Amino acid sequence: MRNALRWAWDRRRSEGRSTWGLDVCGIAGCFQQVDGDEIVQRMSERLAHRGPDDSGTFRFREGQLSCQLAHRRLSIIDLGPGGHQPLSRDGVTITYNGELYNYRALRSELAAQGVAFETASDTEVVLEAWRRWGAGALPRFRGMFAFAIFDERAGRLFLARDPLGIKPLHYLPRKDGVIFASELKSIVHAVGGLEADPAALMASLLYYWVPPGRCALRRVVKLPPGSWAEFRPDGTHLVRSYWSLVDVAADAAAGPRADLQAVIEESVAAHLVADVPVSSFLSGGLDSSLVTVLAQRENPSLEAYTITFRQEDARVEAMPDDALFARRVAERHGIRLHEIEASPDIARLLPRIVDILDEPVGDPAAINTLLMCEAARDAGAKVVLSGMGADELFGGYRKHLACLLAARYRRLPHAARRATRAAMDALPVVVAGRGLRHVRWAKRFLDFAERPEAASFRRSYTLYDPPDLMALVSPQLAEHLDEVLDEHDAVYLDTAFRDPIDRMTLADARLFLPGLNLAYTDRASMAASVEVRVPFVDPAVAAAAFSLPPSTKVSGLTTKVALKEAAAAWLPPDVVRRPKASFSAPLRAWISRDLRDLVDTDLLRGQLVSCGMLQRAPLERLVDEDRRGRADHAKQIWQLLTLEMWCRQASAQGVAL
Repeated sequence: MRNALRWAWDRRRSEGRSTWGLDVCGIAGCFQQVDGDEIVQRMSERLAHRGPDDSGTFRFREGQLSCQLAHRRLSIIDLGPGGHQPLSRDGVTITYNGELYNYRALRSELAAQGVAFETASDTEVVLEAWRRWGAGALPRFRGMFAFAIFDERAGRLFLARDPLGIKPLHYLPRKDGVIFASELKSIVHAVGGLEADPAALMASLLYYWVPPGRCALRRVVKLPPGSWAEFRPDGTHLVRSYWSLVDVAADAAAGPRADLQAVIEESVAAHLVADVPVSSFLSGGLDSSLVTVLAQRENPSLEAYTITFRQEDARVEAMPDDALFARRVAERHGIRLHEIEASPDIARLLPRIVDILDEPVGDPAAINTLLMCEAARDAGAKVVLSGMGADELFGGYRKHLACLLAARYRRLPHAARRATRAAMDALPVVVAGRGLRHVRWAKRFLDFAERPEAASFRRSYTLYDPPDLMALVSPQLAEHLDEVLDEHDAVYLDTAFRDPIDRMTLADARLFLPGLNLAYTDRASMAASVEVRVPFVDPAVAAAAFSLPPSTKVSGLTTKVALKEAAAAWLPPDVVRRPKASFSAPLRAWISRDLRDLVDTDLLRGQLVSCGMLQRAPLERLVDEDRRGRADHAKQIWQLLTLEMWCRQASAQGVAL
């Protein structure tokens, strides 16, 4: 044994909780940092919400080589003490955040090669697989994960992330080494001298989220999905890809058409691996209903959760009654349904959700996720299934259909298009306090319908035209907006697909899914100490989706054609044929009533205006147009308000803006 401080544990267990093994948690660590002990302790403290069941710290120092790893555990698998982390075997140590759904098969394979396992956890399977196969183990893993492995003999630290970006991992190269953590706030809490990235802030205004290739803070990097990184003692590091959605999609399109029913059924079954009860989110839409029903076939005692809002709030937003369809599905299949009526004090909740989300994210669906996860947790649930990912992979968003219709619209005579535009401009979006949803959609459609394909797709889900955004912000930010637009187009065009449906769904799976939906789901669920699993966000399902002809995704005016055909074997026709309903919130009600004073004080007279990032006069016009019902700017105002609060919180923690 080397003459070194080989490892030392700091192990804590929460009072009244079981010390169960492994699981979706929080990880952090330092490599080659002289102040690593202090940094890793501070990062671990800031991640406590991700793992309230147990915590541990590993420390190594020998000569000039040092490493510290921390772990916070929310336990799901292996109901015994053997899953405590970090976990060491023969000089190799892991801190792991994730679930490996095929860990039993890999365990059997490794055992046949002579590995003697000491625990029943999938953490040990990951560690032993890495010890034998190195980065070659990564394509064998099926699940969601982000982990760090320190090899003291090689003197190197390795980071890795799951193929589709379900679990987050941030790292900051620093002082010839690196700092990493599950959440950005953990790094901010531990080190100083950080600066906001103006291009990322511009991206958050344009998209209402920060794309996966950007980070809100300069020098902090999000490890890309399907990648691993190696950090060496000399301060150098490399990042390599082990799984590429672009390549997988191309190979799948060139091969035979997958049996979609079988693939989805198998994926849902795989995602039920747990030693605690698994529940499901049930909105009554196609995706969540399909996941819930298939899960209940495997687990008859499965329970489901749905969210509703006060009628007066839903009426302002013109929201569909999701609970009605959720009840039908639950009653038909004998599923116990928990209905959660959300009437949050949104003015008090908003600063909390901004802190939870790490980066400026202007999607109120994160609040739905937080409220449902908190209710599920209070009812005793630790694991909940979600139908997320189906829209991105199977062409389920209205924007997919709208962009195809836009191509037809562009073929109309110019005079007809001009008359249509004039007629729609004259219509209000609110009458007698009730939102006119279809008018909003029509106005939105005309915002992007006349553009070329790539620009049309981008505008179909961004909040502003570039000129309108530049009129709102400082002229000095123009170059950063150009960077963001170029990055989007580069991703959209990074494919050999010729059909726009394939191009749109591939871009969504690379940008929209990891950048927004998976990101807010992870942060909001882990803030409630609940694990959300996403059976559609699976390499096998992704490959199956791109094996389908584009016409089986969107045909005529029907979206998700192939998925609906597959679901017809298990779901009633009214659920299968139900139009797409957004997982949204009564945003107009919140902006016009609950947050009105906050808009006047914190936004119109806030830090973004005072520092010059936002220009007061166009901002006031935007708010005034929304309040008079001449335009629907609720999403823009919500995003601006979240960005204002994010900047205030970041400044209070020493981040330079």
